[in-house]
Amino acid sequence: MSGKLYIVGTPIGNLSDFSPRAIDTLSKVDFLAVEDTRVTVKLLNHFGIKKEMLAYYEHNKNSKGNLIITRLLNGESCALVSDAGMPAISDPGEDLVRQAYENGIEVESVPGPSAVITALAISGMPSGRFCFEGFLTMNKIGRREYLEGLKNETRTMIFYEAPHKLCATLQDMLKYFGNRKIAIVRELTKLHESVIHTDFEQAIAYYNDNEPRGEFVLIVSGADKEKKSYTIEDAIKIAQKLINEGQSTSSAAKEAAALTGHKKGEIYKRILSE
Repeated sequence: MSGKLYIVGTPIGNLSDFSPRAIDTLSKVDFLAVEDTRVTVKLLNHFGIKKEMLAYYEHNKNSKGNLIITRLLNGESCALVSDAGMPAISDPGEDLVRQAYENGIEVESVPGPSAVITALAISGMPSGRFCFEGFLTMNKIGRREYLEGLKNETRTMIFYEAPHKLCATLQDMLKYFGNRKIAIVRELTKLHESVIHTDFEQAIAYYNDNEPRGEFVLIVSGADKEKKSYTIEDAIKIAQKLINEGQSTSSAAKEAAALTGHKKGEIYKRILSE
């Protein structure tokens, strides 16, 4: 009979947030799959837990994932933990959970702290609809395309960012999103936890004079639905759709211009040239 994979949330800063159920789970399983043994051993020592740890992270997830699955199929139980927060969220544990299901292995959650939800809850930003975007790539082309694709997103957006990348990220967001409201949440549940309510321009000015320290969660306001930004390509697609529905080119260009703010003549010429 197969063992069970437990997904265990760990504290994001304050060890007092570790639940009794989580402590009990780590004490009872056969072994742990951890992001960094040096980080997890501090947690285990604090709660007097002695347990075999198997390092499982992005660069070894294929080989170690297969080993973990084999042990689970042989009847052992395993708890998956990350350095902080819920595993499998913007984390290679996602692949291990999928592998477990593919092999008919039972997966059980032991919920714990999550920086995404905690930051949103404390930010004061709209939370009815939101999307989590994790860390942005530092590849210039990939980052540009990604932010371009998010500029019309109307939901509140949540990003993770490291201190040494914060200023560059704020500059890029200002460039692609315009000067929006942002809540900068820092060092959640730790001694120096803070929330700054500001906008991109003011945040950039502040961090140009004050070196960013700690780990950041950025809560960014979504695009204004009434001021959705359309490119000329968007306008042409709208006009072409209207033409396909039976409108004349002139009428379609006029309607697309009214919706997008681009000039009718420009849309009309582009359609004729394609």
